[in-house]
Amino acid sequence: MDGECGAAPAPGPGEPAAAAPARAPARARRRRKAAKERKEAAAAIPRGRPKSGRVWKDPGKKRFSHMIQDKALRSSWARKLKERQERRLVQDLARQLQEGKQREKEEKKRRREENMKRRLENERRAEIVQVIRNPLKLKRAKKKQLRRVEKRDTLALLQKAPVARKAAKE
Repeated sequence: MDGECGAAPAPGPGEPAAAAPARAPARARRRRKAAKERKEAAAAIPRGRPKSGRVWKDPGKKRFSHMIQDKALRSSWARKLKERQERRLVQDLARQLQEGKQREKEEKKRRREENMKRRLENERRAEIVQVIRNPLKLKRAKKKQLRRVEKRDTLALLQKAPVARKAAKE
């Protein structure tokens, strides 16, 4: 238990005070030495009071990500070729993904246009059409009725209509 916690037992009445640290394990001694060095280093640099107010906390160490890591001065030719190949593969993959997105977008746009065209044709087919030959009827119509009236090119309807009448008369 003495070695685990790192504290040396208090010297007995017959033992000299200097002999106590000698019995402590080497790991505990190293730990105490490192702590002492840290305290000395901290004492050398005067530090102000921390903003948080936690004066008992020692300043944080640098993170691993803050360490400056230098690259090797030269990379081998094989490694350069491998990196270039990987870069090319990544670019090809990115281009393929982009083209796929573009194709999907165009397909969606084309489908939407087709749907709109089909819907418009269906609406036209389902309309109830009444050809107004007498324009005075429009003058007599009320505002509400006029709102519902839509003008269309009825030339085709007029051409079909006389043919149908002639067939009906004969």
